[in-house]
Amino acid sequence: MDRPIGHWLKHLDNLLEEAMDQALQSTTRREWQVLNRAAQESTYTMPFTGVDEAVERLAVRGWLADGELTDAGRAAHEEIYQKVGRFRQKVLEGVSPQEYVATVDVLHRMSANLDHRREAPAGSGDDHAVKTVAP
Repeated sequence: MDRPIGHWLKHLDNLLEEAMDQALQSTTRREWQVLNRAAQESTYTMPFTGVDEAVERLAVRGWLADGELTDAGRAAHEEIYQKVGRFRQKVLEGVSPQEYVATVDVLHRMSANLDHRREAPAGSGDDHAVKTVAP
């Protein structure tokens, strides 16, 4: 624990990317994120790099059409959702729900402190919601 938070954030993100790609096998983490977002909100607007490429690959597979899941996409989403659930369990071994929520809250506030696009100052009350959703 002798390294700063930036080290651990980047290290964890790299590990998540690599391990999730292995867990999902034929689908990448970014493709899953797009697929899952489409399943939840019928949109795939996301603030990540590689989203456009993931959308294109999902469309080529016939899983997305005009930004919405196809029947094949819904079936793929359900199958991948199960894999992601198992992956999340592994990632969160030894981490209590309270620790997870607290960690996400702290990272959210740290991000808000540096996000110049934000209107409300960090720590100004309940201006953020924390969902208990893992990587």
